[in-house]
Amino acid sequence: MTAEERKNLHAFQHYVIKTLDPTYILSYMSPWFKDDVVQHIQAEKNNKGPMEAASLFLKLLLELQEEGWFRGFLDALTHAGYSGLYEAIESWDFQKLERLEEYRSLLKRLQPEFKTTVNPKDILPEVSKCLISQECEEIMQICSNKGLMAGAEKMVEYFLRSDKENWPKTLKLALEREESQFSELWTVDKGAKNVEMKVLEDDEMETSDIQIFYKEESECQNLSQNSCPSSEVSHIYTPMKLRNYQQELALPAMEGKNSIICAPTGCGKTLVSLFICEHHLKKLPQGQKGKVVFFANQLPLYEQQTSVFSNYFERLGYKVAGVSGATSENVSVELIVENNDIIILTPQILVNSFKNGTIPSLSVFTLMIFDECHNTGKHHPYNMIMFNYLDQKLGGSSDPLPQVIGLTASVGTGDAKNTAEAMEYICRLCASLDTSVIATVKDNLEELEEIVYKPQKFFRKVESRTTDRFKCIISQLMRETESLVKSVFDEIGTISLENMSHIQYREFGTQKYEQWISTFQKACSVFQLPDKDEESRICKALFLYTSHLRKYNDALIINEDARMKDALDYLKNFYTNVRAAGFDETEQDLTRRFDEKLQELESVSVDPSNENPKLNDLCFILQEEYHLNPESRTILFVKTRALVNALKKWIEENAELSFLKPGKLTGRGKTNQNIGRGRARGSKCFLLTSNAVVIEKEKTNLYKEKMMNDSISMLQTWNEAVFKEKILQIQIQEKLIRDSQGKVEPVPDKENKKLLCRKCKAFACNTVDIRVVEECHYTVVGDAFRNCFVSKPHPKAKSFGHFEKRAKIYCARPNCSHDWGIHLTADVHPMATQSVHIGMKKKEMLQVFSILPFLSFFFPFLSLT
Repeated sequence: MTAEERKNLHAFQHYVIKTLDPTYILSYMSPWFKDDVVQHIQAEKNNKGPMEAASLFLKLLLELQEEGWFRGFLDALTHAGYSGLYEAIESWDFQKLERLEEYRSLLKRLQPEFKTTVNPKDILPEVSKCLISQECEEIMQICSNKGLMAGAEKMVEYFLRSDKENWPKTLKLALEREESQFSELWTVDKGAKNVEMKVLEDDEMETSDIQIFYKEESECQNLSQNSCPSSEVSHIYTPMKLRNYQQELALPAMEGKNSIICAPTGCGKTLVSLFICEHHLKKLPQGQKGKVVFFANQLPLYEQQTSVFSNYFERLGYKVAGVSGATSENVSVELIVENNDIIILTPQILVNSFKNGTIPSLSVFTLMIFDECHNTGKHHPYNMIMFNYLDQKLGGSSDPLPQVIGLTASVGTGDAKNTAEAMEYICRLCASLDTSVIATVKDNLEELEEIVYKPQKFFRKVESRTTDRFKCIISQLMRETESLVKSVFDEIGTISLENMSHIQYREFGTQKYEQWISTFQKACSVFQLPDKDEESRICKALFLYTSHLRKYNDALIINEDARMKDALDYLKNFYTNVRAAGFDETEQDLTRRFDEKLQELESVSVDPSNENPKLNDLCFILQEEYHLNPESRTILFVKTRALVNALKKWIEENAELSFLKPGKLTGRGKTNQNIGRGRARGSKCFLLTSNAVVIEKEKTNLYKEKMMNDSISMLQTWNEAVFKEKILQIQIQEKLIRDSQGKVEPVPDKENKKLLCRKCKAFACNTVDIRVVEECHYTVVGDAFRNCFVSKPHPKAKSFGHFEKRAKIYCARPNCSHDWGIHLTADVHPMATQSVHIGMKKKEMLQVFSILPFLSFFFPFLSLT
């Protein structure tokens, strides 16, 4: 080891201490550490924790004089799985680890909510690649011995030490796949936007479902509606054969027309899109090469469609590839598009490619297919893509435009109150997608109805409990907890969260209240105070209070629709887990409040007079229907996952329903995406509710569905030329509005502000000293700035344009050494002699970063001039 390497390891030791658990690598360091030293380090971890153990380990390591210990240390990191730390030390470049700091800070803040909402056992298979194998084993052991909340706390601890640069995104994907509430708080996109409060009605909320006996197959597993298992899907494509109604849906697109295919869930729209795609690629004029892009709006759909298209088209000799947010950092979108015939994308990928110039024009494609195309509106990525398309169309460009196909189960009616307004809404959707045809099944309806049966609907208003002492007690606990939230705001005064301090939806036991909690927590996740310790303390308290409010709200929802005892069991299980995990002063206070009411809650929950009338009605319906048809299969759709478990338990313990064997299937989706589930002929759909308003809203939805179908039928009678002219006029009008709005230029903040090191808060420079060179490079003028940083030779020096990347710069404070970016010099620029260049365009594709991400402004917003 050279003296320089020893010096560097000492300078960057804080990265090692924050990341490394030395006990995981001691077995690989036996040639240099004797048994007594190993035991000393192990004892340090047991008594004081891994950071203190790592500090001791590094101290002893740097004192070694034997040959080969540095290479042995690097090899030990590799063997133990510390690939990120190994890479950083090997190159003396810690930027990747530094970029993880903001995610560590966010996870520390969100830890109270993480441990109450995330099941670590569910996501561990997905995130294990971002952890050390011993850490995964310990998480599972703690879950078994102490409970899920304690296991979740341990998982947070290990994420905070993870050296894998992709762990934040991997965690996000795992949470999304498990459809965890926490995924809404765990934001991995740069530049968090202001949180808006959106009021949703209870029947608009996302739901979970409990499924008895029957496991629903997804549409991609039913492409030809032959109910074949997923493993056989690929075998149904050769030769491809469509039913008559599917051919009817595909016909306008096969004639080259831009069209929206509107057909119910389960009818095989994916198979139709495959057929259209194959026809398009094969029927292009000789010498013209087709290129298809299929847009999937959500990651699960993206993965599903990528698999389906690959299985079918690769056997026909076509190249298929996909890019999503999960893979975009590791691949070149430009090369993927250039080298493949069919590309599956999440739409934001193409929007980003337009912005950075990777994909210059939609003319590279010959066919675009938008799945769930009814989303094409406002600021949705679909609309951003079509803005580009329409600007090209209306701007007089001679470049060819791709054919456009939209797929949807419902075009919707928006806020339309009558058929005329609904027709206008649908026309605007067609204008957004530049489609002149809405393809529906008209000539082959009987065949369609044999495949997708529409169940008969029944509405039943049932009674609630006449009195509900359980709800009264829990509501009082919630009011007490809300007062604790308010006390925090009284403490910190009128600042950025003041608009969130008012409890806006005091209707406990509703999904509106759940929505308030979610929005409040999102605001807390980006809340800032000058005093970071105070900020951390306040945010932790707010997350704890709202996490407990969420559990109380869940319990009231269970109590409303299931048994009182199941609602109480839900809370008792929660507080048992709270006690087994990190039981701090705030949690002790909240637990004490619950315990004081526990005896009374136990008493009312076993009182027979508190039985739920809704369950009696549900039991009667199930008995009656299974008596009429013992082969019946039933799905119960309910509000929350917790209610799923409660109803399953009720069925299992109800002697009158012993003929049922319940299972559960949880998944998030709007109530109306559940339409296609009762597909068996003769199936029925019951709506049980004690709220008459819910029944009226459902009847309104049925009216809107009929209004939509009538509007489509009327539009289909229009002359196609007239319809195209109508669409064109809407497009021209909308473009005029877009162009008139233009881009709002940022107003420079002329007040001088201080820039501080994000880590140690040391002064770096004043904003008046910052200049912008070539519209992209931030420069600090004057020599004073040079005293605020230290520089070291860049391990990958490189020249580009007028600039030369020579060195990396770090905070000059000895105990900080925070990575501030790179030091550039200019060979011909007149300001070179007085400037430190510290940024460049992202499209240069070099691993360099502006100083700005590594400094924190003294005030939250700043424009640079």
